[in-house]
Amino acid sequence: MAVLVGRKAPHFSETAVVNGKDIVDGFSLDQYLGNKYVILFFYPKDFTFVCPSELIALDHKCAELADKNTVILGVSMDDAETHAKWRDTAIDEGGIGALQYALIADDAKKVSEAFDVVHEESGLSYRATFLIDKDGVVQSAVHNNLPLGRSMDELIRMVDALQFHEEHGEVCPANWQPGKAAMQATPEGVKAYLQEHASSL
Repeated sequence: MAVLVGRKAPHFSETAVVNGKDIVDGFSLDQYLGNKYVILFFYPKDFTFVCPSELIALDHKCAELADKNTVILGVSMDDAETHAKWRDTAIDEGGIGALQYALIADDAKKVSEAFDVVHEESGLSYRATFLIDKDGVVQSAVHNNLPLGRSMDELIRMVDALQFHEEHGEVCPANWQPGKAAMQATPEGVKAYLQEHASSL
């Protein structure tokens, strides 16, 4: 599996479902370069099991992420019509409702292959999440096997950590949260942090 952290995110231009059920062509990461952080959120398949819980949970975080200048893009290998149908299916019927974020149709597998998230046995995508900065560089990549749903709170913590580091230059130690102490990336900084905080890690 390729390591993309620290590298430019692969380019893509695909069909996506936005604003409920609108289907648009030429949807790309490029439109966010220079002004937005992006969460690229791969999931295995529409109309399956863990997936709707993840997509709905992430939808509940849209406003909080928007306040952090961050957009969400969902990706699976379904076509746009299937995405639209799933969004049009009531949540209590196994659907996801009219999500506030776009779903990219990766039915040709180009995006999943470019990000190296194809699950070999099933041919679907892993539950993979990429945090991409405003320069288009991947700052975090998390891959879960198909049965394991992701934590949206941890995803937001990573956005906070990245933005804190960019603003202040300090690095974020284990379990860091906004408002907690960070660390100077020097031998002296490590000593000072551990002397005060090691017992609470």
